[in-house]
Amino acid sequence: MAPSAVEIDNQSPPGDSLGFLRENANALKTTANGATTTQSAEPAVQPVSTRTTPHEEYQYLDLIRDILSRGEHRPDRTGTGTVSLFAPPQLRFSLSQPDPASPTTDRIPILPLLTTKRVFLRAVTTELLWFISGCTTSRPLSEAGIHIWDGNGSREFLDKLGFVDREEGDLGPVYGFQWRHFGAEYKDCHADYTGKGVDQIKEVVRKLKTNPYDRRIILSAWNVADLSKMALPPCHMFAQFYVSYPDAPRGEAALKAPITGLEADGEKQKAKGHLSCVLYQRSCDMGLGVPFNIASYALLTHMLAHACDLVPGELIHTMGDAHVYLDHIDALREQLLREPREFPTLSIKRADRGSGEMDGWKVEELEVVGYKPHGGIKMKMSV
Repeated sequence: MAPSAVEIDNQSPPGDSLGFLRENANALKTTANGATTTQSAEPAVQPVSTRTTPHEEYQYLDLIRDILSRGEHRPDRTGTGTVSLFAPPQLRFSLSQPDPASPTTDRIPILPLLTTKRVFLRAVTTELLWFISGCTTSRPLSEAGIHIWDGNGSREFLDKLGFVDREEGDLGPVYGFQWRHFGAEYKDCHADYTGKGVDQIKEVVRKLKTNPYDRRIILSAWNVADLSKMALPPCHMFAQFYVSYPDAPRGEAALKAPITGLEADGEKQKAKGHLSCVLYQRSCDMGLGVPFNIASYALLTHMLAHACDLVPGELIHTMGDAHVYLDHIDALREQLLREPREFPTLSIKRADRGSGEMDGWKVEELEVVGYKPHGGIKMKMSV
């Protein structure tokens, strides 16, 4: 599981996973051919029967139900055990909605921060800015009271991986290094990498501002040459950005009035482009990681939209191995009984809209308004 999966009420070390499996032996049923399938001692949680609104959070909740209902029981790297589905349907989240005061022109920025449990928002924001800074040591996060990378940067964990010469907290060329210095040679967390490698964040901004129709607006943390140097290979590994224009001809009309550059029907479009992001995540911890990752890439898309003077569009989440850890099942059953609440809005407190600037952002400049979730639910992080 990616370390960006932890919440504020869940920073204790993992418990005895073998003990958990012994205690829950009746939750596994061996079939005639020796395979195992999950059999809950309790009746399966059923979907909420009455849905007054098509709340987007139900996509997440229904996927958990599906995993618990028909997921494959699989061992995993951490020794905890999972129930897993491969390549489930995408989750789609709106990042803005029409403003009732002027629905045809203005849109309200929305942050898809799950509400059926409290998500550790300060950690989401702090970690994202840490990624963007290119930092590769967990110390700044720890000093800020964010301990989500402590386990993977511990002396014991690094030694186990063979990184005996690294100082504690040095995670290697992880997310931020790949985002800002892809292809540079990694030495340690103190080296100056200015001007080295490819700055993918700057490339994304440049393309969004100069050629928004580009099909190569990509942000990748998956660098095969560097995987063996990382304390943890990236779980959320690849994002593509796409700008669409509300005024653009669609369907058969596009054949009669093809778009050239930013023009349609001979007139420049008046509406701003809408920026969407599709995220591919290879390893998806549904209990802790996925709520965290949804919020993180939604925030990143909002920041890029601000920097490039675009309208936030959609976040589309594509998953590979979508799994529930066995010691998260009871907690998720509790969460499934809760009704989603309205997603909060996002207010960016910066006066540099359209500047292209992605460096130097502060946590307090990303103000989340109206977040009123249900209470937190404790889940252990598997390292």
